[in-house]
Amino acid sequence: MKVLLDIDIVIEILRARNPVYLSQWNQLPESNPTVLISPVTVAEVWAGARPKEQESISAFFHPLLLVPIDHEAGRLAGEFLRRFSKSHSLDIADALIAATAVLYQAPLWTRNRKHYPMPEITFLP
Repeated sequence: MKVLLDIDIVIEILRARNPVYLSQWNQLPESNPTVLISPVTVAEVWAGARPKEQESISAFFHPLLLVPIDHEAGRLAGEFLRRFSKSHSLDIADALIAATAVLYQAPLWTRNRKHYPMPEITFLP
């Protein structure tokens, strides 16, 4: 099993705000997943990082599999932007996350399903 983490879930886990998401995170290893992270999400996390969080952020990211944004991801993200930017206010960051999820055939774990109107996207329940 693979799963791609979105920024909102990473923040929930790092800041231990929501016990439901923490419980899901702690149960995730039982399914032996490959947890994927996009460079977009890494950038978003570091952009909002508080100085006292830097060590825990580094430790959090260390075991995750960073997946590259390549030409194919850029092409697919561009297609998503063309299809959904006007109707759903899709931004480039979410388009790249969506393209990564589709290309790696990984369910996306996010709280913001409205950001991802693409029928190709599957979500972690």
